[in-house]
Order: sequence, then C-alpha cells, then structure tokens
Amino acid sequence: MTMMKTARIHEYGDASAIRHDSVPRPRPAFGDVLVHVAATSFNPTEAALRAGLLHAFLPVDLPHALGWDVAGTVAEIGAGVEGFAVGDRVVGRLDDGGAAAEYVRAPAAVLVAAPASVPLAHAAALPVAGLTAWQAVFEHGKVAAGQRVLVNGAGGGVGGFVTQLAAYAGAEVIATAGPRSTEAVLRQGADQVIDYTAGPVGAALDGPVDILLNLVPLGPPDAAALAPLVRPGGRIVSIATPIEPAADSGVSAMHMVARNDVAHLAALVELVDAGAVGIDISESRPLADLAEVHRLSEAGRIRGKVLIVP
Repeated sequence: MTMMKTARIHEYGDASAIRHDSVPRPRPAFGDVLVHVAATSFNPTEAALRAGLLHAFLPVDLPHALGWDVAGTVAEIGAGVEGFAVGDRVVGRLDDGGAAAEYVRAPAAVLVAAPASVPLAHAAALPVAGLTAWQAVFEHGKVAAGQRVLVNGAGGGVGGFVTQLAAYAGAEVIATAGPRSTEAVLRQGADQVIDYTAGPVGAALDGPVDILLNLVPLGPPDAAALAPLVRPGGRIVSIATPIEPAADSGVSAMHMVARNDVAHLAALVELVDAGAVGIDISESRPLADLAEVHRLSEAGRIRGKVLIVP
C-alpha cells in the first residue's frame, strides 16, 4: 500500500487542530482522476471551515482533508473518463477538499487544462478566488466599459482578480487597500487606490460609483457608510457582509456565494495565457506550514494568494 502525506482536521478548533497524517494514496473511482498535486492555495474561508464556523451550511465528515484549490498533473485515470491523459497539467476547484496532500482524487468534470504560461503550482491560486471574482464582476456586477467600480478589499486574493477583471472590462477601477498592497493593486489595473486605514472611503471618493464590489467583512457602521456611495440605479455585490442600501435609493444589492463552474474557470485560464490576467503569488509555503498560514490569516497578515506545496 502506497502512503502519502496530507493535512487534515479531526475536530473543529484553532489552527492547532490541523494534523499532518500519513494515509493510503487514493485510487480514482468512476469518473475520477488521480492528481499528483503541484500545489493548493490558502483561502481564508478554509480557516472558517476549520474553526467550525461553516458547519451549518457546509458540513464535512471528519477527519477532513483541507484544500479546495488544486493544480497538478494527472497520475491515474478512472473508468468513464474521457479527454484526459496521464501527465496532463490540470487545475480545478474541489468542493470536497483534499488538495492539501501529495495526491488527490478529483472528479474529472471539475478539472480544466492549466494555464501554459505560468508555473503549474501558481495555477492553484486561480480556482476559488478566480471563480468568485469572475462571477462577482461579470455575472452579478455586470461590469462594463465606462462604468465606475469601487472594489472594497482589493488587496486580498479575490481582490486581485476582481481588480484585473474589472479593468479588463474597461471600467474605471477605484480600489481600497492598505499601504502594503497599494503597489500591487495599481499593477493589477486600479486607476485609484484609497488607503482605507487613513479615513472614511467616501471622503476620498470623487463622486458616486456605478458598482460597489465588497470583498471584506464589515461592521454595521462601515457597511452603512458604503451604501450611499453608489448612484441611483447602481448595484452592490458583496461576497462577505451583506450591504443593504436605503429602500428609496434605487440601488440593487445582493450577497453572492461563488459556484464551481468549469466554463468560467476555462475562460480565466484563457485570460491568463493571453496575458490579460496575472496570478499574484505573495509567497509559497510547504504543507508543514499550513497551520501557521491559518494563524497569519486570522491575524490579518496575509496579502494576496499563498501557495501550499506538498
């Protein structure tokens, strides 16, 4: 029996709940492929899952292997799979997790060819954050050329993709970010960066925006302060705290949860290979450091995307 290493939680708790286990390497079932993992990437929602905060609507069986993002090479193909060959470079979002490991069994239906223009491990930063950004910008925000878009929380992993996609759509992008993220956000296509640590966002904003894309959790006063920044007839899309505009404002608002969509992921891969979207990796850590990455995230000390390499 061939063994492999993986990072799992056996119970909900703080970062110390993450264990590094040796388990049998899985075999692909019908419709699956076995992926030799080049990397997964950390998403802050995984810390919430680990802590048990998502249990009500995202229950998992324990022990649970972490890692929703995967990039790697096909090592073995199960029955009923077409369109993949051993050695193919693939990327995908695994809704059941498991990519924080040397190998993972993945449904072939959620995988697409990885970008050819970037290191394979870097592609692991794309699925969860990229799909969230794509659906926020295009599907729900309906961002178009000439619009003014406020990206609240552009310095995070999702924010980097939202900024780039909104700029690609031809919008004027106004982004909020802390001082350590300003240069990166400008490189990603923001026309203006507002330092949210320096004072109210509205005070630095020159006129209302057409669309507000909120990517960060907010307290009630901060959420209430953002809603009036959107013009009548505009839209608010939030992936974090719902933001409710005044009933008579003429502004529509929604709270979204991204879904796994291989067509959207394939479109993102095309934009990466075309040079229209970059993948910003802030750092790469070994699997043994996963608990420390969780701790840094919960302390607000993570910028952009962090790769976890087995």
